Amino acid sequence: MKNSILLSTNLPGIELFIRGKVRDVYELGDELLIVATDRISAFDYVLGSGIPDKGRVLTQLSRFWFEHLRSIVNHHLISTEVGDFPDQVRPFRDQLAGRSMLVRRTEMIPVECVARGFLSGSGWKEYQASGSVCGIRLPAHLKESSKLPTPIFTPAVKAKSGHDENIAFDRFASIVGDRPRAEALRDLTLKLYATAAAYAESRGIIIADTKFEFGLLRGKILLIDECLTSDSSRFWPKEGYREGGPQASFDKQYVRDYLESIRWNKQPPAPALPEEVTLATRAKYLEAFQLLTGGDLAKSATP
Repeated sequence: MKNSILLSTNLPGIELFIRGKVRDVYELGDELLIVATDRISAFDYVLGSGIPDKGRVLTQLSRFWFEHLRSIVNHHLISTEVGDFPDQVRPFRDQLAGRSMLVRRTEMIPVECVARGFLSGSGWKEYQASGSVCGIRLPAHLKESSKLPTPIFTPAVKAKSGHDENIAFDRFASIVGDRPRAEALRDLTLKLYATAAAYAESRGIIIADTKFEFGLLRGKILLIDECLTSDSSRFWPKEGYREGGPQASFDKQYVRDYLESIRWNKQPPAPALPEEVTLATRAKYLEAFQLLTGGDLAKSATP
């Protein structure tokens, strides 16, 4: 199944823990097996078609960042090599190779820790309405895509509607249940963002914003889930950046723009993507991977 679109996994005899919008997660005792499919979501719905090689890009890019940021925080990743996985999952190599992570199981902190260095997306909308983002007052007269004077921490939770909801720090602390831990997570998020953003800029990419997820293992904070991918971040090409409007991107904003252009009502059933949008999105994911890591996933990817 390598080099083809994988929309869903099927591992008979392995207990499915959760099937998310993109990832299928399986239980393996104190460990989890996270498989990134080629599904793509937008506006909180999984679309009717996938993006070739997307799961492989997400997995390999996460692996790169976990290791790159290891000096700042430990992570949950054990291995991305099927040969290192437990014996019972190795027969499913065709579904797992290149797109799966064996990870330590943690107690997940149920808040997305978002860092923003630029004003875009929901942050831009909130700023237009109130002059602030997550209760953080920002300077007047900023424009869409403006670089912020300093990066800000804007945590988010899933609202009842299923959409992400930006929340103020006090609510974040109440969810975490421990204000010192909340402050540690905020500071850790901003440090990870600053380190990643500086590296990415040296490779020609602006990380406008990104979300991190954390878990607890024996009281220690670990970086979990995915990390600084085109699904969890806004990646803009540094060349051509101009504040005052939307930016070209290496993420799924291209898909969002297409869906807006066809006036989809953002209700099920979610549409499939035409071939030209699918292939252009795939190319953007692969280009971001190549720029950030120096690797060329496309050499073994579906043409």
